[in-house]
Amino acid sequence: MRILITGASSGIGEELARSYSNTDNELILLARRQEKLLALQNELIPHAKSVEIVVADLSAFDILQEKIKNIGHVDMVILNGGISIGHSLEITPFKDFKKLYDVNLLSAHAILEILLPEFKKRQSGKIVFISSLASLASMPSSKVYSSSKRALNAYAEGIRYKYRPYGIKVITVLPGFIKSELTDKNDFHMPFFMSTQKGVKEIRKAIDKNKFFYPFPLRFYLIILLFNSLPSALRQRIVNSLNN
Repeated sequence: MRILITGASSGIGEELARSYSNTDNELILLARRQEKLLALQNELIPHAKSVEIVVADLSAFDILQEKIKNIGHVDMVILNGGISIGHSLEITPFKDFKKLYDVNLLSAHAILEILLPEFKKRQSGKIVFISSLASLASMPSSKVYSSSKRALNAYAEGIRYKYRPYGIKVITVLPGFIKSELTDKNDFHMPFFMSTQKGVKEIRKAIDKNKFFYPFPLRFYLIILLFNSLPSALRQRIVNSLNN
């Protein structure tokens, strides 16, 4: 199987690459940082059928699409690449807001615009969106990140409905807090925090079982559902107390 993984130079993407590195799989690892990709390629070459690297910025759409066109056949794409601008109650500068949406949301469409016609033609293919539990409840300090991931959920849902008749599987995974460069920026308590390896095991489970919507850890997800079921005035008071 030929697997394209974005955001493969660190964190979840890097660990997913390790998880899929066996003699049955040809890996295509995409990220901005060439040195990290080369180091990962050298590590995985003895284990995988092949390991290609693609150096690309997910927000440089024209260049990104040209590189995706040159990849050739892909059986599964894991859209893992994403950024965070940290947590702040202040208004986000537009430049940072746009960059986050470019990477977290628009890059997915830029890639799928190239891959989906071939998936449809072959009547097969698998698309994995790595979203976040943060998409289900937006806090004042993470409104930009949360809204980008909520939009990604909606986009993935539409893609799933559209392309299911063509044999294309679409999976949306919503992790909680997992050890990565994104969570390394956080200076607050992260409930149900898990290691990268444990988080990737959960993601692999969702992919292997073709779960179309997979939030985890379950306890954290249930807490968010409970919070969202509260009257809006009570939710407002809770959020205010957390941000004072």
